[in-house]
Amino acid sequence: MAMIETTHLTKKYDDLVALNNLNLTIEEGDCYGFIGPNGAGKTTTIKILATLLKPSSGQAQVAGYTVGHQNRKIRPLIGYVPDFMGAYEDMVVLEYLEFFAAAYNIHGAQRKKVVHDVLELTDLGYKATAEVNSLSRGMQQRLSIARVLLHDPVVLLMDEPASGLDPRARIEIRELLKELRRMGKTILISSHILHELAELCNAVGIIERGKLLFSGSVSEILRRARLGHVLHVQVEQRTPDAAALLSKAQGVKKVELIEQAGSDGRARATIQVTFDESGGGAISDLPNILINQGFRLLRFDEEPVNLETAFMRLTKGLVQ
Repeated sequence: MAMIETTHLTKKYDDLVALNNLNLTIEEGDCYGFIGPNGAGKTTTIKILATLLKPSSGQAQVAGYTVGHQNRKIRPLIGYVPDFMGAYEDMVVLEYLEFFAAAYNIHGAQRKKVVHDVLELTDLGYKATAEVNSLSRGMQQRLSIARVLLHDPVVLLMDEPASGLDPRARIEIRELLKELRRMGKTILISSHILHELAELCNAVGIIERGKLLFSGSVSEILRRARLGHVLHVQVEQRTPDAAALLSKAQGVKKVELIEQAGSDGRARATIQVTFDESGGGAISDLPNILINQGFRLLRFDEEPVNLETAFMRLTKGLVQ
């Protein structure tokens, strides 16, 4: 079942087109990573889905309900986490959560239990009597997540939840999001921390200048971004001769010599060998080619293609 779906979704601010015919589908239970440069349209998309903005044209649906026409049906089903939470002066964490629980019509013993449960889930129980303003940035983000979990939404819309956090706080937020996904929540999360999205999300979308460049599984985006296998080779001696030999091998597209520091701190030349897609099968022949010509291998490994590599190649238009 599609939990989030947009059809030709467009948002304009006078002459500025923030979203341009966005067609997006996120299935129930997905953790969907939404990535793109600043100003690409990520926040605009999330605010429309959160019923905070009206689209200029097109349609957005959450759990089968249409944004702009059935907002009262949508709002109980979603939890929206902005990149910065609004703090309430002189309010402690427990009061903050009880205030929002009351806004969700959660009262009495049920409210006390719900607030206790979300404090435990977000590991904020020991901060229950601390003032919201006194919390660190990471704890405030956890409190913001605790707030949107009070009414047990099925969809979480999270705009840069790890922005500005130190490494420990990012890890804590990531582990919390993993737990929420195990609970069956559908999560749309925008982020610039791409390696963490690759670990957390099962699907990603890349957006640039309001247009969706790619949407699909992480494995699919990595496959599309692989322009050819790239090997890094080091030999003990006669590196230029080895490079010349490798340039003649089947499927080799390009050979370059790159100076890199070795483990001993000394500069050592690395041969970077790029294969075209059709020549990938010949990679296993290279060690024998070198050894048969008397070269001693010190390094032979393939350069991985990760989500950051894929993002750079797709947003530069290198992949069609």
